Amino acid sequence: MTDDRDSRGKSVPSGRIARLGVFGRLAGGVAGGVLAEGARRIADGQRPKMSDLLLTPANIGRVADQLSHLRGAAMKLGQMISMDSGDFLPPELSQILARLRNNAHHMPPAQLQQVLARDWGKDWRRRFARFDAGPLAAASIGQVHRARTPDGRDLAIKVQYPGVRDSIDSDVDNVATLLRVSGALPKSIDIAPLLAEAKRQLHEEADYVREGEQLERFGALLADDPAYVVPVLDREFSGSDVLAMSFVEGVAIESLVDAEQSVRDAAMESLMALVLREMFEFGLMQTDPNFANYRYQPATGKLVLLDFGATRPVAPETADGYRRLLEAGFSGDRAAVRDAALGAGFLGDAAVARHGALVDRMIDVILVELKRAGPFDFGDRGFVGVLRDQGMAMAADRDTWHVPPIDTLFVQRKISGTALLAARLKARVDVNAMVVKALALASDRPASEAA
Repeated sequence: MTDDRDSRGKSVPSGRIARLGVFGRLAGGVAGGVLAEGARRIADGQRPKMSDLLLTPANIGRVADQLSHLRGAAMKLGQMISMDSGDFLPPELSQILARLRNNAHHMPPAQLQQVLARDWGKDWRRRFARFDAGPLAAASIGQVHRARTPDGRDLAIKVQYPGVRDSIDSDVDNVATLLRVSGALPKSIDIAPLLAEAKRQLHEEADYVREGEQLERFGALLADDPAYVVPVLDREFSGSDVLAMSFVEGVAIESLVDAEQSVRDAAMESLMALVLREMFEFGLMQTDPNFANYRYQPATGKLVLLDFGATRPVAPETADGYRRLLEAGFSGDRAAVRDAALGAGFLGDAAVARHGALVDRMIDVILVELKRAGPFDFGDRGFVGVLRDQGMAMAADRDTWHVPPIDTLFVQRKISGTALLAARLKARVDVNAMVVKALALASDRPASEAA
């Protein structure tokens, strides 16, 4: 969730027709922008392509603003696209959609009152000694308020926007249509399985009863680990549309960018250790790497873990695929890495057949980094540019585009997001040593011990 410290209360369109109307106005605005931009370029003697007319800053701005207004699955998908697109979407699209990560409107007081009255009854305020009307944070699916009960419980209460759950399927389909017409996705790619999984995942994220269960599950898994703090579920005020938990103090994880190097390193080491445990020990992973899902306690050095809606099991074959890939990397065997990447679904056969030399060069870059002794400097991103250039050369051949297994996509999203945060903090972590230790422990642990 993103901090929302201004007064931009804006009602969430909660009915199917109302939300469809927003998409209709969006389509109309984009079409008008296409006509105007096309006329301008033709008058200048140009012969523009349709994709160029669609992906203008003005049109993408319209998309970002309307998705922010809709919230729900529409905004969530926009956030995911902006964070996970890497360098494969047009840069204009990634840049402007990134606004969605910091552009959440909150519900106006009247709409908030309606939602809480439906869940808690009209006299719900009498159940609190204090309830802050202004939200601490607002995001795509809900907003968070701080409250205190008469018996002294200090709570963080997440309230879901009305209509979010019922609009997930149509929102996903509408966003997919926008991606298709923008030319961001080739027609040869079958994204139907990915859309189905996105809908399933978003339905789970909108199920606050399920999230409460996952919150308690992680609390139990990490109860004896002093590196983490997990809020405690408050069942009295929790339900399908409202999730209440103990309020835990902490600062934004991004604020550590100005902290001492040792503090940044320790925080990222704790987070990376958690990712390894999720994959190889728990068999359960919180797959949303949004930075707002982590906070930091300067006095204790602990990480506060928030938002477990995107928690999902890690399939044994997925964990095994990562294990084989990592072991191949540590062996320094390029062919073994290529075979492991193919077996895990990271690479498609067509990409290797048509761009084998590029694939091998990318593997060689990664192997050089794996061989470096000591802490890995995430602030040194020189090798990323090399991989990006080679990856873009492959991406230009759309006939070889490949969609990895769904489970792998969600796990990789968590891994990539964690690496992105480490780069933001310029952390230095001995990742090799951590991975070797995690793999050794995983090989010694019976499969029945996975949570």
